[in-house]
Amino acid sequence: MHKNDAEDALIDDADIAGGPESALKIRKMSEDTSARSSSQTARATLTLREMLVKGHFRPGERIREVPLAAKLNVSRIPLHLALERLAHEGFLAVRPTRGFVVQQFSTEDIHDAIELRGLLEGAAARLASRRLRDVKELAPMEEASQEILKLVRRPKLTIEAFKQYIGLNEKFHAALLDLSRSRMLRRAVEQACSLPFASPGAFLERQIISADLHELFLISADQHCGIIEAIASRDGLRAEMLTREHAQVARRNLDDALKNRERIPDLTGVRLVSV
Repeated sequence: MHKNDAEDALIDDADIAGGPESALKIRKMSEDTSARSSSQTARATLTLREMLVKGHFRPGERIREVPLAAKLNVSRIPLHLALERLAHEGFLAVRPTRGFVVQQFSTEDIHDAIELRGLLEGAAARLASRRLRDVKELAPMEEASQEILKLVRRPKLTIEAFKQYIGLNEKFHAALLDLSRSRMLRRAVEQACSLPFASPGAFLERQIISADLHELFLISADQHCGIIEAIASRDGLRAEMLTREHAQVARRNLDDALKNRERIPDLTGVRLVSV
């Protein structure tokens, strides 16, 4: 019998035996249990994803569910659901005889993920130019862009400035997706960005070490302005091309970081990448 069917049958029996109050009590207990399980799954997913990109597991290592459930203080079922979700995102592989195994990524994998994000966000920019109702809707992107310009034009960027940049950059890209008014694109972009290094903010902290890459910030900031202008003028093709080109900044950043990985062995996510 399906879980929901069993619960419904239990509630029906309670309704007969103890009346509506007993049935409501059982239903409330069932809902609370379901909510706790969902919360545990979400927490386990976030924690495991962070552990994976920080190198707590080696590529090819088998995930042992029993000790991991105890370590994370979650039940087996929510943990298994979290592992399935991470396998869907690409962090884990499923082996018939070994269960969940930590995935390793090649540089080509990451390049492809960045390329895919560029294609998807490019489509979002094209739709945004088509679906823009009023130029005032561009305000969130413009505000983020102007704040970014102020940061990158400083002669020297501090750690605090980098943290601000990360937040503003995420705000810019989120606002772009909002303007596309496409739930399908949003889901696809979130999926592409879930892989290590594929998101717009990937490897930004790398810039703190590599001052030579300050130029990338300037290029990126200039591209933000161009994307806004293209959307405002309803030039969908130009908006799409600029956004796709914008994603290549992340690729340059990634390539430089991997090239200098011996200087930064603890770089988040680098242990999952084979060169």
